[in-house]
Amino acid sequence: MNGFKEFLMRGNLVELAVAFVVGASFATVVEAFTTMFMDVLGKLGGTPDFSQYNPGGVSVGPFLTALLAFIIIAAVVYFGVVLPYTKAKERFDKSGEETPELTKSEELLAEIRDVLKTRTI
Repeated sequence: MNGFKEFLMRGNLVELAVAFVVGASFATVVEAFTTMFMDVLGKLGGTPDFSQYNPGGVSVGPFLTALLAFIIIAAVVYFGVVLPYTKAKERFDKSGEETPELTKSEELLAEIRDVLKTRTI
């Protein structure tokens, strides 16, 4: 029973639960945006709905509609979340920019390493 209690109290489990709830909430926002976007497309040239499309008796219409919705959702997630997050991370993460100064002994070791690389056995 202690192992189960430790499993439940682990930080990762709580973080996973929070991520799931936030993800589910975000999914409804993206779905609402997709519906709105499909309506805007409908105003321009008819709402894309391929559900009645059955070439040769094969129901590919619902798949095409779902595929179009997926592409729209993926674009919303990429341009609305991933791209701004990546740019903000690059802007505020300064950890990789500064290289520490080498000490005299480190410079000497680097020179020895370079000489050993050029030697043939």
